[in-house]
Amino acid sequence: MASAPLTRSSSLGSASVEPGALAWRKSTYSGGGNDCVEVAFVPGGAAVRDSKNPSGGMLRLSASEWDALLTAVRRGTLDLP
Repeated sequence: MASAPLTRSSSLGSASVEPGALAWRKSTYSGGGNDCVEVAFVPGGAAVRDSKNPSGGMLRLSASEWDALLTAVRRGTLDLP
């Protein structure tokens, strides 16, 4: 399943979900900086949004895409030079 940007009221799997109804979490590693994202776990995967702009939309990742993203982050594959 390809990633799909989600807007205010979006389909997550077979159900339509309002972003405000999701349980959003921010990493405890975020500290006080402004470079944070939030994640909400949804059936079949996760939704990710910018914590500075929560109404600006979100990105849905399937479970396998979420796992691949976490693996890449943990390995440092996405680190900037």
